[in-house]
Amino acid sequence: MNTIHKPSVMLLDIEGTTTPISFVYDTLFPYARAHLLQHLECANEQELLRDLDQLYKENQAEKSRGAPMISEGRSSSQAYTYLVWLMNEDRKSPALKAIQGKIWETGYRSGQLKSTIFPDVPRALERWHGQGCRIAIYSSGSVLAQKLLFRYSDCGDLTQWIQAYFDTGTGAKIEAMSYRKIAKKLAVDPQEMLFLSDSLAELNAAEEAGLDVCLTNRPGNRPISASVRHLHVCSFDEL
Repeated sequence: MNTIHKPSVMLLDIEGTTTPISFVYDTLFPYARAHLLQHLECANEQELLRDLDQLYKENQAEKSRGAPMISEGRSSSQAYTYLVWLMNEDRKSPALKAIQGKIWETGYRSGQLKSTIFPDVPRALERWHGQGCRIAIYSSGSVLAQKLLFRYSDCGDLTQWIQAYFDTGTGAKIEAMSYRKIAKKLAVDPQEMLFLSDSLAELNAAEEAGLDVCLTNRPGNRPISASVRHLHVCSFDEL
């Protein structure tokens, strides 16, 4: 098990780290799926056209067998079919994430959605902030979705403690270059950062980039193998 140095930046994953996996898969994803067609029919036309244009570009670059294709007309019915396919495949599509974020925004603002946060998270965020540590989020969900999750939580508005948000627009979470880009954006040496995640592939990529890493062992996460060499914690109270 590795040791870690006192970081100047805490970089946090969301799913399985600050938030139960079950909230994402049992609440957020079904909500987006249930309201997808309504969003495509009723969303702000200009914003929707931007999202559908990005979706079309991704679709035309699609190389997976069986992927539904979208015609030049940007058909909303074809977009719906492709978006459902992306959700079924659990794909990290930027266009899908953008659309999901806007659907969730409606749900949060209406009071239909409230995010679940592990109870040790708020006190850890406040403690780290008090120690002069900057806090940033890196998730496959859009920056909008991240901000909503921490603003409309069952622990209250936590955004006051968070200085930066990063999504896959920065790069894939399993690529070391993504973490180097985040360090550069935050103007810190990678060695000054600690990344917490439930994903070994993400931790390995961050470690390759020079970050300290820590595996989160939360309820509902995949069991940790005895062969895992990374430091791991069950609660942010341990850090």
